[in-house]
Amino acid sequence: MTDLNGKRVAILATKGFEQVELLEPRKALRDAGAEAVVVSPENGSIRGWDQTDWGDEVEVDLQVASANADDFHALVLPGGVMNPDHLRQDEDAVSFVRAFFEAGKPVAAICHGPWMLAEADVLNGRTVTSYPSIRTDLINAGAKWVDREVVVDQGLVTSRNPDDIPAFNRKMIEEIGEGRHEGQRAGKGAGRESQPA
Repeated sequence: MTDLNGKRVAILATKGFEQVELLEPRKALRDAGAEAVVVSPENGSIRGWDQTDWGDEVEVDLQVASANADDFHALVLPGGVMNPDHLRQDEDAVSFVRAFFEAGKPVAAICHGPWMLAEADVLNGRTVTSYPSIRTDLINAGAKWVDREVVVDQGLVTSRNPDDIPAFNRKMIEEIGEGRHEGQRAGKGAGRESQPA
C-alpha cells in the first residue's frame, strides 16, 4: 500500500453526505498514514445519510470559510444527493474545490460528488464517471462521461456509487501518493485520458 505519512487530505462534506462514501475513504486515508480532515460549511458535526435514512454524525474538523487548499495535499468529495446540492450553493466550498485544480493537486469524487466539479467549472476536457443521474450535468460542463467503476485522469479520480469504493480508495491513495499533476490544472484538458476518443 502507498504510504501517505505527512499528507493532509481534506474531505469536503455537509449534511446529507452518503455515510459510507465519507467513512470508508477516511478510514483508507488514515490506514495509509494520511491526516484526513473533515471540512464543512457547518460547525460542530454533520449527519450522514445511510442508504434510506439518516445515519451517524461526523465531527467537523474545519469550517470551509477558514480552510485554505494550500494547507492540504488532496481533496475528497463524498456523494449523497443532498450533500453536493447544498455545497454547490456555498461560494467558499466552490472556491475551495477550484483551488485544488488550480494547484494541480489530486481530487477524488464519488457518486454525486462530481456535481461540485461542474459547479467549480473544472471539467472541460476531463474524463469522469459518476452516479448516472448527473451524467448530463457533467457532460454539459465539458466532461467526457464513461461508465466504469473508477476513472483516473491526471490526478482526478471518480467513481459511480458505494459498490465502487474499494477501487475508488485504491486509486485515490495512489494518486495522492503521486502528488501534483500538471494535467489536473483547471480547464487545461491536458490529461492523458482526457482527449475525446
